[in-house]
Amino acid sequence: MHKYIPEDIDAVETQEWIDSFRDVVELDGPQRAQFVLGKVRDYARTNGIPFPINAGTPYVNTIPRDRQPPYPGDRAIERRLKSYIRWNAMALVVRGNRRSAGIGGHISTFASCATLFHVGVNHFFRPNVKERSGDQIFFQGHASPGIYARAFLQGRLSTQQMHNFRRELAQGGGLSSYPHPWLMPDFWEFPTVSMGLASITAIYQARFNRYLLNRGMADTRPCRVWAFLGDGEMDEPESLGAITLASRERLDNLTFVVNCNLQRLDGPVRGNGSVIQELEAAFAGAGWNVVKVITGDDWDPLFEADADGVLPARMGEIVDGQWQKYTVEPGAYIREHFFGTDPRLLRLVEHLSDKQLEKLRLGGHDPEKVYSAYKAATDHQGQPTVILARTIKGYGLGEAGEGKNITHQQKKMNDEELRSFRDRFDIPISDKELETRRFIARRRTARNIDI
Repeated sequence: MHKYIPEDIDAVETQEWIDSFRDVVELDGPQRAQFVLGKVRDYARTNGIPFPINAGTPYVNTIPRDRQPPYPGDRAIERRLKSYIRWNAMALVVRGNRRSAGIGGHISTFASCATLFHVGVNHFFRPNVKERSGDQIFFQGHASPGIYARAFLQGRLSTQQMHNFRRELAQGGGLSSYPHPWLMPDFWEFPTVSMGLASITAIYQARFNRYLLNRGMADTRPCRVWAFLGDGEMDEPESLGAITLASRERLDNLTFVVNCNLQRLDGPVRGNGSVIQELEAAFAGAGWNVVKVITGDDWDPLFEADADGVLPARMGEIVDGQWQKYTVEPGAYIREHFFGTDPRLLRLVEHLSDKQLEKLRLGGHDPEKVYSAYKAATDHQGQPTVILARTIKGYGLGEAGEGKNITHQQKKMNDEELRSFRDRFDIPISDKELETRRFIARRRTARNIDI
């Protein structure tokens, strides 16, 4: 029985091993470094030395800033469009519940994953055209207000339909609660909502696409399957039940995007654990390519200034329940309780105000980080890819429910909350117009903005 050694008994020798390995990476590249590690692992195992199996990686972005590709879009224009879509999605649910109390709907889910959808639609999702098949998208069911909001801005849905959210049989037509092609055959392609159906169906759709290709029945090479899923949804047995099939069949035409906002319908997804780390281990162990998008660009200078590696170590200590606490607390609390555990951490943020600490952006809300993850997924060969994107549930709702456990069921907002939302996202609506909760439309009129 080998004795576990908890402390470094020869720090100098340890550093020499690290320096040697760094030289291998710098001189011969990461593939050579992986080969060397594999040989060391094999030697240890064949000589009876326990070698720890750890499918997880540090709680940091998989793609560092120096490996990010250039962002191809105009960030200002894209933010403007995304903000209008955020407003329309919020107004869709708030107006519906104002008209008929208790009609339901979800503001907070799309608020958390707006950037995930926006980057995909703008830069990756390809429609069906005469020359080729398009991508197949399984949208996160509770985010349907955001998909309707974008379609309205594009002129694909009428104002009457928007007024009849969750009333698809109302006069003039309406919109179904969740994606379903039986209810809206000209709009939705696949039925989804939080029952694990999107995950398993997406896997078999990607497999069927390969079946058609391999038998010469259809050229599905340009077709990628995307599944947008919630972190709480991943607890459904169907969500993880077929992931080994995807890796066994080498379905590199499949990408999962898991919106990790750490909250489910009735509370935290993992209060005393880390759902991102848990999902990484499950997918990596099943043979998937895993890309984590944890922090936004606000954090990059902090990591670069961290010569001792104390920031990744600290992030790895935090459980999801505490991350949620940081979301709703002021910057002074974050400074004391997150950075205040080590003088070196405090020095990293001594130039930042408390307000700036509050606003440190997460990866799932940073278009450049999301674009990098999507680009890596579409370029990767031989494995399906899962992107684990850290977000805040109810992002932008402020006191109405940002990051709070009640936010999943948020359906109403008062005038002050609407005003705060409008100001945060630069929505061109006057104080007087706030009372109407009007939609921002595409057509040019005296009361609407031309997009």
